[in-house]
Amino acid sequence: MSQTPNDPSLTVPPTPASTPGVDVPDPNSKSSAKKEAKRLQKEAKLAAKTTKVTVSNPAGEKKAKEQKEKKEAEPEFNNTTPPGQKKDLTQKMADGYNPIAIESAWYDWWDAQGFFSPQMASDGKPKPEGTFIMTFPPPNVTGSLHIGHALTVAIQDSLIRWNRMLGKTTLFVPGFDHAGISTQSVVEKRLYKTTGQTRHDLGREKFLETVLQWKNDYQGRITNQMRRLGGSFDWERVAFTMNPMLSKAVVETFCRLHEDGILYRANRLVNWCVRLNTTLSNLEVEQKQLTGRTLLNVPGYDSKEKFEFGVITSFAYPIENSDEKIVVATTRPETMLGDTAVAVHPDDPRYKHLHGKFVLHPFVNRRLPIVTDSIAVDMEFGTGAVKITPAHDINDYEVGIRHKLDFINILNDDGTFNGNTGDQYKGMKRFHARVAVVKALKDAGLYVEMKDNPMQIPICAKSGDVIEPVLKPQWWVDCKPLAEEAIKRTRAGELVIAPKQSEAEWFRWLENIQDWCISRQLWWGHRCPAYFVHIEGSDQDANDGKHWVVGRTLKEVTERAKALAQGAKFTLEQDEDVLDTWFSSGLWPFSLMGWPEQTPDFHNFYPGSVLETGWDILFFWVARMVMLGIKLTGKVPFKEVYCHAMVRDAHGRKMSKSLGNVVDPIDVIQGLPLETLHEKLNEGNLDEKEIAKAKAGQKKDYPKGIPQCGTDALRFAFCAYSGGGRDINLEILRVEGYRKFCNKIFNATKFAMLKFDAEFVPEPTVKPTGNENLVEKWILHNLNIAAEDINRYMTDRNFMMVTTSVHNFWLYELCDIFIEAMKPMMDGSAPLATQKSAQQTLYTCLDYGLRLLHPIMPFVTEELWQRLQRRPNDPTPSIMVSSYPTFDNDFVFADAHKEFELVFSVLKTGRSLAASYNLQVDIQFFVHVQSAREEAIFLSQAPTIVTLTKGCTSAKVVRDLKDIPAGCGSSVLTPTVAVHVLVRGLVDLDAEIRKCDKKLSLAQLNLEKLRKIESQPNYEDTIPAGVRVSNEEKRKTYEAEITTLESSKEMFANLK
Repeated sequence: MSQTPNDPSLTVPPTPASTPGVDVPDPNSKSSAKKEAKRLQKEAKLAAKTTKVTVSNPAGEKKAKEQKEKKEAEPEFNNTTPPGQKKDLTQKMADGYNPIAIESAWYDWWDAQGFFSPQMASDGKPKPEGTFIMTFPPPNVTGSLHIGHALTVAIQDSLIRWNRMLGKTTLFVPGFDHAGISTQSVVEKRLYKTTGQTRHDLGREKFLETVLQWKNDYQGRITNQMRRLGGSFDWERVAFTMNPMLSKAVVETFCRLHEDGILYRANRLVNWCVRLNTTLSNLEVEQKQLTGRTLLNVPGYDSKEKFEFGVITSFAYPIENSDEKIVVATTRPETMLGDTAVAVHPDDPRYKHLHGKFVLHPFVNRRLPIVTDSIAVDMEFGTGAVKITPAHDINDYEVGIRHKLDFINILNDDGTFNGNTGDQYKGMKRFHARVAVVKALKDAGLYVEMKDNPMQIPICAKSGDVIEPVLKPQWWVDCKPLAEEAIKRTRAGELVIAPKQSEAEWFRWLENIQDWCISRQLWWGHRCPAYFVHIEGSDQDANDGKHWVVGRTLKEVTERAKALAQGAKFTLEQDEDVLDTWFSSGLWPFSLMGWPEQTPDFHNFYPGSVLETGWDILFFWVARMVMLGIKLTGKVPFKEVYCHAMVRDAHGRKMSKSLGNVVDPIDVIQGLPLETLHEKLNEGNLDEKEIAKAKAGQKKDYPKGIPQCGTDALRFAFCAYSGGGRDINLEILRVEGYRKFCNKIFNATKFAMLKFDAEFVPEPTVKPTGNENLVEKWILHNLNIAAEDINRYMTDRNFMMVTTSVHNFWLYELCDIFIEAMKPMMDGSAPLATQKSAQQTLYTCLDYGLRLLHPIMPFVTEELWQRLQRRPNDPTPSIMVSSYPTFDNDFVFADAHKEFELVFSVLKTGRSLAASYNLQVDIQFFVHVQSAREEAIFLSQAPTIVTLTKGCTSAKVVRDLKDIPAGCGSSVLTPTVAVHVLVRGLVDLDAEIRKCDKKLSLAQLNLEKLRKIESQPNYEDTIPAGVRVSNEEKRKTYEAEITTLESSKEMFANLK
């Protein structure tokens, strides 16, 4: 029986039985499962809003005041368990669920017990059940984890814990990324904000010491967050991308790729970020779409200054020795100072007479040749003439190569113009030069026009600065052969990428891959193991890679330099640049296993099982790991890539510090007042204006601060959110709703454990004893279905349905039905055998129910499971190393399940009947049956029906309609089962007769339609057998319903 909760925190009455004769969709179908999961999400969202309204409208001032006083009187929890020791559970359970108390001490004990380390077989090898290896995507040490990292921990740790409980050798490796650009940038900002100094004031060595202090501080903070989130990481293997072992892997990779001709040095165009003063890869550049003329602020300029983008400016170049002019157009007029040619199409008749001639630059002493180029020039676009700036435009660069043009760089690294632009512009900032050049063109009479121009402008993803293409000598990786192999392996099935949308993007990107610039003009990072060899007496170009050597050690470098110098004296100068962060991150799955050494970890735990990460870094990181993994180890570094959604705020906005919507997961776990939220903004690098804006955002979203939700609720919420979409709009109230689900589990377990008396001892095995009654068999069957479904959903990475299934079992089957149905079974008048059987079934459900939930909610399940007795001879020390429930044939009670579902349908229908007559007390049911088997079932379950129906005093089973008293409302469930509720003296008889007439008309109409279908020629031959059986059942139900309605109508008429 599967239901969907309307609220993650409330027990909702079961829905009425389906209308007879109406086909009900299969709840196990994919479409039904998806709809059900979506409904869970939608209704939980609605319920969270309802909760908010309810909180603001208390039942009465006095009650609200009492609750407030009571809440204030609760003492703050103080964890007294020494770190690493097991929590003392000998005291009685708390009155209510307190996540801070529940979640204390367990993590340190798990860690101290070695539960996070991979459990090997007796021969020291991985267990025969298999391995499950995950490497945690290393968070940047730029700052604390944000809420998106909590999603990563929730999903990955759920998979690790599930596989560990399945008996596999598991390893979950934590680590940290040095994040070159981001960390250096944030430390520089902080340094300037606090001391007014720059990194150049400190010098390289002192600045790196400052960054290292920052790294150690934030690595400690992040470690605490990862532990609080419950990630079962093997902390003995914690890694950092710049530690000696991983740094050795970086040097080895650089050298090996260079030796194989994959890595090379070249003077090529790069993406230059003036603000950060470094190059960027194409993936670190975002494209800002403009629809036309737009005024924008640019980092590094006065905030009041705005510059014009989204326009195209036309101007004329004068032809040498002629009165003619040729008109060109550009979106970056300042770059004309670096022009070295004008290109036209060779077949354009307008310019054939100008082939081979020159134009004169109006502002610098330069002649520009007019070249013909059919690739770069479209005769139909604009004037058909194109200005060429080879050193500052990717397309012009190719033209420059083809026509052997001069490559003139006009930009200094700080964004000012250099001497190649002439004295008038030298030292001028680039966008000030844009304005000045346009003015100078107008003054010279060469300006033609300016038009709106829809376009994209390249923006640095880190700083927001406008990127400049600049010619620089850098180290590059030829990615095409690496990408070809990655595509080949993926198509061969060695790597699975989910969801499918991400797989399509994967192939598209790899098929169009470009060479990767790995040089970065930073101080923080892995310095390039490359050296320029200064040979005495030799004229050398440092841009030429042939004068450089690379090596793993200084000894190897020196030997290679000697060979290059051929006996001449030389000196070595190491490249000042460091490597792109993603270069070292691309080695993560195998470098942290000890590669290039053939270590036991590399042998046992590489390749990994699953790489789970956000779709937004599929190319930044995942593709590079796959390409480098195949190249360097011969193996795809993991078998599966699962891309989770990006976490946004409740309004669908990207998390941003300046918006005030970046949430620390610890604040959701333990709660935080609004004032403290505001104070935390001062810890960052926001200016006063940004802080004021962020505070306003926080006040709007969290007027009362962030409520205390706990880790378990946060993890469960994220898994429930993970339904395959690309975005998650996180609502904290929904997380708080799942805290109430934790509270329900806590209270239900606490109540259920009262059923275990001092003499209770669990059976030695989980197998049913054979003494189970109908409702016990039903709950065990449903437990088995839940186990089967959850394992399948975990395998399919359908975390939304995992949470739906376990939520349904706990709330709607175990709590709402079985625990309530146990009351008559545990009554003092019940036979002792019945009581003992009910206890054993309850124990099994609690034991297995907690295990099913543990991977997602590790803390509350451990706390409650530890309070349960162990079965005889069961030494299992922790739920996290217990066995995970799987499908068990001994728990299949299909007939009993079907029979109790019929009982439950009668119960729900009876409830609905009573509610329709507004009956709340002294409810009397009469269940009319027509077979001895049905009579026996309902006689045995009459106490259950009474117990599960509030206000019900009796449920009688009759075989003869004459035994049903006059004055009953009725409903038919099957051709042989109907339920009646006594309403005599409580209803308007004429109104009831009209109701009967209305229902009769509908039933007769349905019956007539069905009979027409069954009377069609060739019905037996053309209609499938299954449909014919279904139609026959419907017909019998309609006929029984008509008989019952006619009887009810006659009965109401006789009462008048």
